[in-house]
Formats: sequence, structure tokens, C-alpha cells
Amino acid sequence: MNHLITITKADGTRELFEESKLIDSLKNAGGNEEIIEKILEKIEAEMKDGMRTSEIYSHAFALLRKHSMPMAIKYSLRRALSELGPDGFPFEKYVARIFQSWGYETLTDQTVLGVCVPHEIDVVVWNKEKLMMVEAKFHNELGIKSDVKIALYMKARFDDLRGNMFNFGGFTRRLDEGWIITNTKFTEQAIRYGECQGIKMIGWNYPAKGNLQDIIEEHRLHPFTCLLTLSDSHKKALLKKGVVLCTDIYNNPQYLKEIGMGLVEEKAVTDEIKDVCGI
Repeated sequence: MNHLITITKADGTRELFEESKLIDSLKNAGGNEEIIEKILEKIEAEMKDGMRTSEIYSHAFALLRKHSMPMAIKYSLRRALSELGPDGFPFEKYVARIFQSWGYETLTDQTVLGVCVPHEIDVVVWNKEKLMMVEAKFHNELGIKSDVKIALYMKARFDDLRGNMFNFGGFTRRLDEGWIITNTKFTEQAIRYGECQGIKMIGWNYPAKGNLQDIIEEHRLHPFTCLLTLSDSHKKALLKKGVVLCTDIYNNPQYLKEIGMGLVEEKAVTDEIKDVCGI
């Protein structure tokens, strides 16, 4: 492939196209060498200078979908998370579900007092041993990264909160850990600062093991927005009902009736959920 071709990223900047990045994303989706080679040949034939990354994604997704629906869905997970919008509240609920899958209790959208000022906390997390507070940083655009300014701001907030006592779950105690979880990526500076200051961070690219993609697959926390059997209007209706995960629909099939789906459509959705989540 012509490595002198430039592509336009989601934030509008341009960079040289790197075939290796596309190969890595296809491998992460479970594509074997034969499938990846076929997709690369198709993409190469369609490539043009200045092509948007979203166009490359759409082409690769369509081709991958022909080979394997589960692979296509896995390839689309990052974009599916960005559809938990347009505001960040559904993502806060999604982050809470991550901690619940780890055995913690959670509350979202809490106002808590620091030593100096009150703070709006996206997710408060606790068990008998530990109290944590989490910033769920949501971006609609995949090209937007959580940078060092966010880490600096959250460090100041966590420092103010650590000076106070809180009662969650019947235990009066101080804050043990501050977390930042984002649906996109962290900049290198944000990661370096977070590691230096002891801020727990999870993003699409961080940490190397236990990042957001790993968590989704390990705990079957697939956002329902990854389902190809749902239209955009269906997804908006389900978001209004507070649905976050594919398993929310599987465990509560009445949601599909409530948004006007018939039996045939319902079966298609539940069958897809079984494939996606390995149920």
C-alpha cells in the first residue's frame, strides 16, 4: 500500500496512513491473515489522499461484516461507546456497571463536599474495604483524547476530597482512590502524570492489559449500541429507557416490545446478543 497517502483524522488533522494500525485493529477483532489480506486489498483499491479515517473504518467494517458478524461487532466496539451520548450520563451509568461487575456498589451523579468546595462526582464506588470516586470522561468524537489538563484538574479535586470524611455503605471513611475512565484514549502526558500522581486511569489505549476493550470482552459488558439489528431510532429510544448493556436487553426483553418491535425483530436482536456476548 502507498505509505505516502495522508488520511484525515476525526479531529481534522492529517497524518500519513499507517497500514500497521489497520492490521492491528483487524487482528484485535479476531481477523486471520486471509481475511486481513482481503480487506487490505479492497481498502488499497479505494484509498485516496485525504481520505477520512471514518471512511476507512466504514469500508473495513462492511468487508469484515461479510466474513463474520462477531468480528465486525468487536471491530466496532470503540465507536459503539461513542454512541452512548450525546451527553455523558449514559457513559456514567456504563462506568458504574463496570465496577458493579467487579463486585462494588455504586451511585452516579453525586455532589460531595471537599475541604474547600463541593464537587460533582460522576460515580462513587465502594465496598467494605475501599471508597473510590470516578470521573467518567465521555467524548462524542473518537479523535478527542483526554489530555494532561484533565488529569491535573482531577488531581486537584481528589486532593480536596481526600481531606474530608464520607459515609457510603454505612462506613465513615476517607477517599481511598481517584479514578478517570474515558471512552477514548489518553495522551502520553496524561498517562505519565497519572502514573506519577497515583491516579487510576482506564481508557481505550490504557493500561496495556486491563484497558476498556479488555474489560468489555472479559466481563461481557458490550454496549447495546454495538448491535447491528438495532436502528438509530431504536438505539435512541432504548437510551431514554436507561439501557446501557446488551445484557440489559437480553434480561429484559420487554424493552424491545416497548419501542415497537415485532417478534421477528425481537428474535433477531436477542440472537445477535447471544453471538456478541457468548450467551
